[in-house]
Amino acid sequence: MKQHGSRILTGTRIRERRLALSRRQADVARAAGISAAYLNLIEHNHRPVGDHLVLRLAAALDVSAAELAEGREEALIAALREAAVRLPDDAAPEVDQAPELLARFPGWAGAVIALARRADALERQLVTLSDRMTQDPYLLTTLHEVLSAVTSVRSTASILAEGGEIPPDWRARFHANLDADSLRLSSTAQALVAYLDSFDTQGAIFTPQEEVETWLAAGAPPVEGAGDLASDAARAMARVHLRQMEEDRAALPDDVLAAAAADPDPLRMAARLRVPLDLVMRRLAVLKPAGFESAGLLVCDGSGALTLRRPAPGFPLPRPGDACPLWPLFQALASPQTAIATLVEAPSGRRFRTLSLATRDQPLGAGGPVLTRAQMLILPDEAGSPARPDLLIGPACRICPRADCVARREPSILATA
Repeated sequence: MKQHGSRILTGTRIRERRLALSRRQADVARAAGISAAYLNLIEHNHRPVGDHLVLRLAAALDVSAAELAEGREEALIAALREAAVRLPDDAAPEVDQAPELLARFPGWAGAVIALARRADALERQLVTLSDRMTQDPYLLTTLHEVLSAVTSVRSTASILAEGGEIPPDWRARFHANLDADSLRLSSTAQALVAYLDSFDTQGAIFTPQEEVETWLAAGAPPVEGAGDLASDAARAMARVHLRQMEEDRAALPDDVLAAAAADPDPLRMAARLRVPLDLVMRRLAVLKPAGFESAGLLVCDGSGALTLRRPAPGFPLPRPGDACPLWPLFQALASPQTAIATLVEAPSGRRFRTLSLATRDQPLGAGGPVLTRAQMLILPDEAGSPARPDLLIGPACRICPRADCVARREPSILATA
């Protein structure tokens, strides 16, 4: 089969479709209004095929023009290969034959891709249900907060209802406590109801952090527009993130960053612009200039808790509160102010170039606490670096198929590869 790299050419697909129908070259050529000799040159990719001729050939071969046109098959081949690498080694198909499968049996190839995507969706649903059925830290914490607020409100109300003489200053304190506790109860109850309502909704937002991240990914409005978020906690978190974005944009305007993005190395970019590297990393993940369209960003605090997730396409992420201990993001915490470049490989076989950096700050002065934050810029390795990956990473131990990982802390609930 004649191919250009991993791409199936239009002529090859025309020939495969004709042979699959057991049609003669002369018959197809006649139906399309061209000579058999010219069709032979097309099938061997020696002649270009215009849009009008593709339409006539598609009609002659009883197939849609989209099935014959060039350009759509790369994504389908990638989907087939991704489906293959997720299988155990003893069941792995011939990955290098994916282009041939797509060309000769497009229907079966589509079925394989659809089943793989369905399995991936069911796997994610299994993970979500497993999290909920086990010790869900968010649910437990929220329920504890509700009980605590209810107990406090009840205690204060009992004192006020006893009817005894209470000095005015103490009564004012009780009223203030009652007001604060009722507000706390209202806010927590909102979050809990939203969380419980999501149990029967596939793809629903489960926590305030997930709500904010989804909202930001959809294109967040100005700081004043955070009112359309469901919970008070999400609105507060959104305002913090949006203020940071506004400050970053003022320090590094869009046009300046877009012009500097011609250099693929963020470290050199930061040096040339004379701005902090962490600022460049955040701006690249938000603006996504040319060359960084698929950039993602993870941010964690000094405890390792993820505070912001802007995933790159295909990068394995768990739900908030869990992560892979091998992510370079966490290694950066041990070496502040040192940029760490790492080529990582996900269980799917996809590779990503990552750049991690930890920074330290003392907002209360020399006598105050030292706050550490780490960031990891994620870029899909679309060029396909021939180098071996520096790290084999995953999403989180409970949903990672790497059975022999030295960092595993608990068994996976998924079948291992």
